[in-house]
Order: sequence, then structure tokens, then C-alpha cells
Amino acid sequence: MSITLQIRAEKNALCHQGKKIRRYFVYIYGEKMAPDIQKQQRKADPQKWLELYGDRMYQYALPRVNDIVIAEDLVQETFLSALKGLDGYKGEAPEKNWLFSILKNKIIDHYRKKSKEQPIISIPELNSEDDWFTKEGNWAGNRKPKNWHASDNPVERKEIQKIINWCKDQLKAPQQHVFTLKYMEDLDSDKICKVLNITPSNYWILIHRARLRMRDCVEKHWLKN
Repeated sequence: MSITLQIRAEKNALCHQGKKIRRYFVYIYGEKMAPDIQKQQRKADPQKWLELYGDRMYQYALPRVNDIVIAEDLVQETFLSALKGLDGYKGEAPEKNWLFSILKNKIIDHYRKKSKEQPIISIPELNSEDDWFTKEGNWAGNRKPKNWHASDNPVERKEIQKIINWCKDQLKAPQQHVFTLKYMEDLDSDKICKVLNITPSNYWILIHRARLRMRDCVEKHWLKN
């Protein structure tokens, strides 16, 4: 079942209109904690979330977790969390931004959970690989990648993105997690270390190795074609 159909089925089971949404909250949390849906719909309209944002949120989540089922679950959890948090939404940010910020936190929580299930104890030093980067983490002068020319052709850009995503999926799990959080979720190194429960030393080793393997993979499968 597609993400659209699956989320629509769950949404329809909960509500077809504002009054049914409210009854759902009353059933789960009681009358006192049920949000005033009519007032909140002036700022957010849950009945249109699936139609407006469902597919885009799924497309955002999938390359970040590399699992269809997990991506679908994260989108559904995002909608449910947003419903529960309607009282906290004041309309200061666009509805789309608010929903995507919830989804982003769900993705980060996903990696935090995985780090607890499969902790990284220690990682061997880089050895011969450490001369590829400066102390600041940038490419060393004589190690810089080939010039990756950006294309204005939509078809070519889509193909390039497919190759990058494929190369990312070939990384070992710890490298993939660090790479995703840094370059796709735009977290800083301190935040990544906390989310994955790793040391700064392990972080730099993982990100350096991920960058090396991404470089080799993209140059092999794209630039040489």
C-alpha cells in the first residue's frame, strides 16, 4: 500500500471532519485535554495535511532512513504528534514548516534509538587516510575531489541525485548515520555526537571515511560516465 493510501486510511479511521478529530482526542486524553479544533483550524487544517504534505514528507524521510516502512511510520507519527500538539501551534511559522520540523525531530529520534540498540564502542584510527583532510576537516590541497559541475538539466540533476543516494546507501551503517545527520539534516558535530552517543574522535573518523567513500563512489558511477 502506498504512503498516501496508508496514511489516508488511518486518517479516515480517526476523523472525516473537525468534530471527529476532537472526539478522538476526548477518547484518548479526556475532555480537559482535548484541543479546541474549531479554533485551531484557523491556524492549522489537519484535514488537508495528507493531501498537501503527505507525499512530500514521505519523499523527505525515505532517503534519510533508507527504509520504506520506517519512512511511512515516521510520517504517520508526525501527523499524530501534530494532532496532539495543535494547542502548541500558534501560527507563527507556516504550517508546512511546522510539520516538517516535527518530522525532522522524528528522524533524529530514529537515529538516537538506533544508536542505543547498536552502540559504537570504538573505531580504528584512520592511519593512511588522515592526510586526506586538514585539521579543520576540509579536503587537503592535493586531495580535493574532481570538479563536480552542477547541471541545469532537470533530468541530469535527478540522475545525479539518484547516484548520490545510491552511494550513500552503500556506506556502512555508522558512516551512513553520521553522513545523513550532517549533510541531510544539517546537524553540527556536537549534536551528532549526542544523538549517536559517540565521541568526537569517533565522529571525525566516521565522517572522514564516509566522505572518502562517497567521493570514490560518485566519481566512479557518475564522473567517469
